[in-house]
Amino acid sequence: MNIIDIVLLLVGFVLLVKGADIFVEGASDLATKLKVPAMIIGLTVVAFGTSAPEASVSITSALTNSNAIAISNILGSNVFNLLLVIGATALIYKINIQEVSIKQDFPILLVSGILLLLFIITGHVISRFEGILFLILIIAYVTYLIMKAKKESKNMPVGTTHLSNIRIILYIILGLAFIIFGGDLVVDASRNIALGLGMSETLVGLTIVSIGTSLPELITSVTAAYNKQTEIALGNAIGSCLFNILFIVGLTTSITPIITTNIMVIDTIIMLIVIVITYLLAYDRDFDKKDGIIMLTLFIIYMIYIIIRN
Repeated sequence: MNIIDIVLLLVGFVLLVKGADIFVEGASDLATKLKVPAMIIGLTVVAFGTSAPEASVSITSALTNSNAIAISNILGSNVFNLLLVIGATALIYKINIQEVSIKQDFPILLVSGILLLLFIITGHVISRFEGILFLILIIAYVTYLIMKAKKESKNMPVGTTHLSNIRIILYIILGLAFIIFGGDLVVDASRNIALGLGMSETLVGLTIVSIGTSLPELITSVTAAYNKQTEIALGNAIGSCLFNILFIVGLTTSITPIITTNIMVIDTIIMLIVIVITYLLAYDRDFDKKDGIIMLTLFIIYMIYIIIRN
C-alpha cells in the first residue's frame, strides 16, 4: 500500500458522492416535471441514482474477477442503508410510514433477499439465468410503480423546478460519468490497500467500499429529513436495497457469473435478519428516535463483528 492508493481512494469517493449528488438533482427535477409523487421518486429516481456508485463498483469488480468485493459491497451497502441511513434519519425527524410500505415495499425487499440467498447456496454460483431473472423482476417492479404513479398523479399540479431541460440532461450525464470513473478508482485503490494491509477483499467490500458507495444514500436521506421530506428518505433507503439486489446483482451476474462462498451465505443471512428487524420496527407505522438509536447500535455491533471476523 502507498499514499497514491489512499489519494486515489479518496478522489474516487469524492467523485462518487458528487456524481450521485448531481445525478439525483437532475433526475429529481425530471421526475418533478413528470409529476411523480415523492415516495415514488424515493423508490425509483433517487434510490437508483444514489445506488449508481454500488452498481459501478460491483460491475467493475466482477469484470476484474473481484467477486468478493462485488457481492460484499451489495450486502454491506444494504445493511448500511437499513440500519445507518434510516437510523440517522429517524434521529433527525420522525419518519411516518405509509401502509403501502408495510404491505408492499418491505415484503418485496424481503422476498428479494430470500431469492438472493437461495441463488447463493444452490450451485455455489449466481448464474446468468438467475441474474436475468433479477433484471426481469426489477423491470416489472419499476413498471408497476410508474403505472401506479401515473394513476395517482392525474390530478396533481406540476411541481416547481429550478433546472432547464438542457441542464437536467447535462446533470444526469455528468453525474453518471463521475460515478463510473469514481467507481473504477475505488475498486482499484481498495484492492491495492487490501493486499498491502493483508486484509481480505470481503472485509474491504463490507466496510470501506460499502460505506463509501452508500454515502450518497446517507447524504440524500439526511438532507430529506432536514427538509421534512421523510417519504423520499425512506423510499431512498428501501429502493436502494431493492436496486442493489435486483438490478446490480442481476446485471453483474448477467455479464459474468459469480462464484459464491460460505462467507457470502453468512453475510446474506445477516442482511436478511436486518431486513426483518427493520420490517418489525416499521409495524408501529413510524421510525422515531428510539428506533433510530436501536438501528445505530445494531450497526455498530455489526461493524465490530465484521472487523473481528476478518
